[in-house]
Amino acid sequence: MEDFVIMHGDQVTFLPAFGAAIVVVRPGVMQGSGKLTLSGKKVCLEGDEKQLSVPGCMYTAGPFSIPGVGTLQISALSPNQLSKKTKVGGKPLVLKGGNLVAKLLVQTPAQQPPPAQPASDPVPQYAGVGSFLTTNVKLKAG
Repeated sequence: MEDFVIMHGDQVTFLPAFGAAIVVVRPGVMQGSGKLTLSGKKVCLEGDEKQLSVPGCMYTAGPFSIPGVGTLQISALSPNQLSKKTKVGGKPLVLKGGNLVAKLLVQTPAQQPPPAQPASDPVPQYAGVGSFLTTNVKLKAG
């Protein structure tokens, strides 16, 4: 089945729930590396999703209600987010598809407030989901 190709500058949106963590999410912006362009924008190829990084996102988790800070990234694309037939430079194109697998990498752990014993969130990363928002309504691939 054909779907819209993700282009340089398209956004990734994340849902706020990352397991036990609630994240103040911000969108990320994809950087395309393909030689194929549409309206001067490069297409995104498999592997470009690994370059996406949204630092400085605050989060809380369970009893750790004093916000910590982490970076949102894409862990993996769903199978319907890579072209099966169409390739550029031997790599599949990234497609809008369904939800992608995201992660929050903790840089500064959330803290437990007083009067409890001072404690930091011990979890180094949380899993969540996101999706692509594209302005491309012309170029499709399968």
